[in-house]
Parts: sequence; structure tokens; C-alpha cells
Amino acid sequence: MSNNKKNRGLGRGLSALMADVGPEPTPSATTPARPDLIVPIERVFPNPDQPRRSFTPDQLEDLAASIKAKGIIQPIIVRARPSNKDEYEIVAGERRWRAAQMAQLHDIPVLLREFSDTEVLEVAIIENIQRADLNPVEEAMGYRQLMDKFGHTQEKLAEELGKSRSYLANLMRLLQLPSDVQELLVEGKISAGHARALITSDDPSALAKQVVAQGLSVRATEALTKKKPDTGVSAGAKPRSGSTEKDADTKALEGDLSAAIGMQVQIAHKPGGESGQISIKYASLDQLDEICRILSVT
Repeated sequence: MSNNKKNRGLGRGLSALMADVGPEPTPSATTPARPDLIVPIERVFPNPDQPRRSFTPDQLEDLAASIKAKGIIQPIIVRARPSNKDEYEIVAGERRWRAAQMAQLHDIPVLLREFSDTEVLEVAIIENIQRADLNPVEEAMGYRQLMDKFGHTQEKLAEELGKSRSYLANLMRLLQLPSDVQELLVEGKISAGHARALITSDDPSALAKQVVAQGLSVRATEALTKKKPDTGVSAGAKPRSGSTEKDADTKALEGDLSAAIGMQVQIAHKPGGESGQISIKYASLDQLDEICRILSVT
């Protein structure tokens, strides 16, 4: 990275990038932030690699009405467009830019920054994570992108984002669920609590359908996942010798490892001993390749 980057970007760390983006102000805010420049809106272009592709029309209309009444409160973050230095590419704030067009603004306030292509993508992901209307799957995918693409650890992310590590671990465990169960969560047909309960199930897809059909609560879903299939053993029969319930520390460690690699991890630790076994469940050959890559790193 060039030394004349004006101390912008990854050199300042994730927290500095987040400070640049900042949460979007509420429509009730009345004091606009000070921009670097006021530029014609036709000289500002969206980022072609913006990870967020959907913009809700109703929300854009509400934002456009607010902008028409009060202007753009938080300037749009831009960089000089690589193909034309007299034009600008949006780093963060595409919703405001789209709404400003709907409000028929001719000029918009911008903050000019120097970001590389990699930094632009990172800032775009951070901006998306900070949005209040993200569903749990979108939020988890944002954290996963930050870890996979930029090498941020779960512990560092938790520290920089002001969240607990357990919050991130539990959220990212949702990505272990089959796509159809994730879709139910995105659509709001099940909650994050339901989804977390289904992670430990042998057949989360079938149980998820049952949860939706019967309108089960989270507690009922947890009870359902603990219920074993009928094996001919009476309900009052004692468990086989050696079968024990995993302790909370082991379950937490399984959750952390699962979130870290994006695959289901199970730990079988011999009670009272120092030995045990770790098993990793992969759902595709690509995930198997990823396991091999992780294990081969020296």
C-alpha cells in the first residue's frame, strides 16, 4: 500500500474504516455533517462490486422524501473513479445517492477518500453490516466475508464491533444450516432462536418444516431437537453406560470452532480424561478442500 494514502484504509485498522462509514443518521436529525466537496450528482457512479444488490422501493421513497425536506444529512463517501479522475465512485452511501436522484437533487455532498479496490469492498461490507434492517443470515454472511476476504479473526471482529464473541459465534453458526432453513429465517418464518436450536439436529430441514407448520415456540423446538428417533427402546429405559450430556464448555467450544471454519464440529471428550476426538462434517467437496487447506497450513 502506498505511503501517501493520507492514513486511510486498512493501515488504520477495521475500527478506523468503521468510523469513516458510521451508522446512517435518523431522518429526525437536522444538522448535516460537513462534506469535503459538493459535486454534480451525474458525476457520481455506484460501485460495480457493491455486495448489496437489493434496495427496497418503499424505503427509498421514504428516504427521498426526507432528503427533499432536509437534504443529505450524512455525506456520501466516494473515491476518484479509476477510469476517470474527474468522476467519483461510491464507497458507502448508495441508498442516499439513489434517493437523492428520486428527490431530483442536482448536487450532493461527498467525503473524498483514497481507498484501494480491496478497501472499497471491505467498507461496503462494513456499511451493510451496520444497517438495521439486515436479517441474521445477511449479517452472519457479512462477518464471514470480513473473516474470509480480509483475515479478520472472530475475536478481533467482536472487539472492533463492540459485540461479544459469543454473539458472533452464535450468529455465524447459522451459516451451517441448509439453504432452505436459512431461507425460512430470511423470510421471517422462523426466528434466530429457532434456527440455533435446529443446528444440532440430524435433519434440520425436516424439523424446520414441522416448526413452521405447527407454529412451535423456540423452547418447543429445542425440546424437539433433543427427542431421539424411535429405536424400540422404551422412554423409561436408562441410557447406555458411557453416554453423557456434553458440558457447557464443550458445547461452547464446538460452537466457536464451527463458526470459525463454517462447518459443523463435534467434540467427543472422555469424561475425567485428557483424550477425545474431534469430527468435522462437510457438505461438499469444496468444504473438504477447505479442511485440507486449513490443516496443511504451517
